[in-house]
Amino acid sequence: MKKTILITGGAGFIGSHVVRLFVTKYPDYKIINLDALTYAGNLENLKDIEHLPNYQFVKANICDADTLLSIMKEYQPEGIIHLAAESHVDRSIKDPNAFIQTNVMGTANLLNAAREIWKDNYKGKRFYHVSTDEVYGSLGETGFFLETTPYDPQSPYSASKAASDHLVRAYGNTYHLPFVLTNCSNNYGPNHFPEKLIPLFINNIRNGKPLPVYGDGKYTRDWLYVIDHARAIDTVFHQGRDGETYNIGGFNEWQNIDLVKLLCKQMDEKLGRSTGTADALITYIKDRPGHDRRYAIDANKINKELGWHPSVTFEEGLAKTIDWYLENEEWLNHVTSGDYQSYYQHQYAG
Repeated sequence: MKKTILITGGAGFIGSHVVRLFVTKYPDYKIINLDALTYAGNLENLKDIEHLPNYQFVKANICDADTLLSIMKEYQPEGIIHLAAESHVDRSIKDPNAFIQTNVMGTANLLNAAREIWKDNYKGKRFYHVSTDEVYGSLGETGFFLETTPYDPQSPYSASKAASDHLVRAYGNTYHLPFVLTNCSNNYGPNHFPEKLIPLFINNIRNGKPLPVYGDGKYTRDWLYVIDHARAIDTVFHQGRDGETYNIGGFNEWQNIDLVKLLCKQMDEKLGRSTGTADALITYIKDRPGHDRRYAIDANKINKELGWHPSVTFEEGLAKTIDWYLENEEWLNHVTSGDYQSYYQHQYAG
């Protein structure tokens, strides 16, 4: 194989799309998918490529420093793409320590293991850290997050990701570890665990359940189709400059309530229901603590320097996403029932 790349969190939502892209686009790369298979890791996301000769799954947790180092020594990856993270804000409010452990200490373990196996011989090596726009805090009605925007995290989740970003940059500065870092906006698309807004609401509309909207519903987010994010990661991994940060966004701001109404409209059409059926399920609920009002990414740097741009509009991406969920009810049923967690035992532990 020309190169070995270790992808952490490769059974998760974004990670599975990155793994699939690299395995299929680069048959001369050996792709190692390292995932702990927590609730959000699902190997059913990768059933279509798990048989390919350049793909290998390894079950491990980045919080286990000794096991992680052993795996890194065995496979000797030249590239590391780090996606493994706890990522749900609501969960971070209930259990912040889990986010500190995985996102901060787990990242430190991975950085230390990379230093150990590369032993300061960094030629041809790259550590790619995938982060979030939430580290920048909240915007008012105008302005955009730039790569130079000061950090101002507002939740335990975003604070833990900010800490991991600082660690990666510190290792680059102190130990000259070659790295690139990206901060992306909200992702949506196939294989998203249905605790997040879009897949949750698709499933709830399908089953006639309430659509819980926080506060006044006017919280604004920039939305990025997950397959476009995977393409951006591919571009930055191969073409980005060492030590640089690139913001990845969809140029695509939506208030939550407007997004929900568009989703309702498309779902009614695709399910053959009368207009307004899904709208009637919208239920406003108490706001969550520390809710950031607006995120908006300026992705001009990656566009101008590396030539990346989104391939679909939000309306197109949302339609593709709905179609996928409606065509993959077995996947959705497995996820919502917990049956997906038995897939590893069937496929790998027998």
